[in-house]
Amino acid sequence: MEYNELGKTGLKVSRFGLGCMRFPQEEPEAIRMVRYAIDHGVNYLDTAYVYKGSEVTVGKALRENYRNKVVLATKSPIWNIEKHEDFERYLDEELKRLGTDYIDVYLLHNLNPQHWETVKRFDGLTFLDKMVKKGKIRHKGFSIHNTFPAFKEIIDSFGWEMAQIQMNILDENQQVTIEGLPYAAAKDIPLVVMEPLRGGSLLVNPPQEVLELINSYPVKRSLAEWCFRWLYDKPEIKVILSGVNTMEQLQDNLAIFENSAPQVMSAEEQELIKAIQKAFENRKAIGCTNCKYCLPCPQGVNIPKVFSMYNRHQITKPHNVQKIAYRCEMVYTKSSGDHCIACGQCEEKCPQKLPIIELLKTSHKDLLEESTFNAAAK
Repeated sequence: MEYNELGKTGLKVSRFGLGCMRFPQEEPEAIRMVRYAIDHGVNYLDTAYVYKGSEVTVGKALRENYRNKVVLATKSPIWNIEKHEDFERYLDEELKRLGTDYIDVYLLHNLNPQHWETVKRFDGLTFLDKMVKKGKIRHKGFSIHNTFPAFKEIIDSFGWEMAQIQMNILDENQQVTIEGLPYAAAKDIPLVVMEPLRGGSLLVNPPQEVLELINSYPVKRSLAEWCFRWLYDKPEIKVILSGVNTMEQLQDNLAIFENSAPQVMSAEEQELIKAIQKAFENRKAIGCTNCKYCLPCPQGVNIPKVFSMYNRHQITKPHNVQKIAYRCEMVYTKSSGDHCIACGQCEEKCPQKLPIIELLKTSHKDLLEESTFNAAAK
C-alpha cells in the first residue's frame, strides 16, 4: 500500500480509502471487512451521518485497538441544520455512534448551493474552528457535488485542510471537473476522490466496445483497474475511496492498489482511456450512482432501480429481459416511474443534479414500450 501526506494535516493516508456507504447488510461481515482492510494497509475510512447504520458499524469495527490505526473521516448532515447549535449536537451524536472522542477529518457534507447557504447562515465555518479547539475534530474539510466555480468559491472562503470531490473517467468535465485538481493543489488543498466507479455502475454491463478495447490492449487489466489507474496517476489525488459490499470486491481493490503510484500512465494508456470514455459517451445512459439520496420517494418510486433497469436495457437491446423485469417487478409493486407526481424532492437531494422527473418519464415509457415479445408476456 502506498501512503501519501494529506496536505497540511501531516496525516499519512493510504491511497486506497475504504468508503463505508455500501456495506453488506450483515453487520458481522461488514466489521470483518473493515478490519481486513485495515490489516492489509488501508488506514483511511470515510463514513457519514446519513449512511444508514454505517457509523455504528464502523465504531464497532474500530474497537480492540483498531481506532488508533486509522484516519477516521465522517460528515456533518448539513440538511438537518436549523441553528448554529445543531452542528455540535450532530457531531456529538456521531462521536457516540463511532465510539470515539475525536474525528480525524470532519467534513461539511455535500456543499451544493443550498447547503452552502445553510453553512453561511448558521456560521458552520466558525463551528469547525471551535471544534478543533475543543479537540472533538482534528482537521477541517468538505465534500462537494457542484460546479467548478462553486468549488473555487468554497475553497477560497476558509482555511480548509482537504476536499472530497466526485471524479472518474466519465466525470472529467462534470461537477468540479478536471480543472479543480490543479486549482486545489495551488491552494495546498489535498483531494480525496469519491465515486471512482460511479457507484459500481461503470462495471455493470459496460459497452461491448469498451471490453474489446481493454481485451485487445497489450497489458491486461480489468476495467476497474483502468478506472482506478487513471485516478491514482494524478498526483493531486491523495486518497481514492472505494465502497465495497463483498470481501471479493475488497480483495480485488487491495490487489489493484498494491502498485499504485502517481504519473505512471503512458501516452498510449491515456489514449486508451480516451477511447473508453468515448465508447461510454456514445451509449445513452442515466448517470445514476445508486447513492439513494433520492429515497425514500413519498410515492414509493424506487428511483435508482428504475434507472438501473433503463441503463441495462440500453445495453441489452433488442432483447426485452429488462422490460419484462420492469413490468413484473416495478409496475406490479407500484414502484415504477409512472407513480412520480413531480414533487421535486428527489431532484433537490440528487448529488448528480439529474433531471429525475423527466428521466423517470423517459425510462418508464421506454421500458413499457410494446413489442411482440413483451406483449406476449403480459
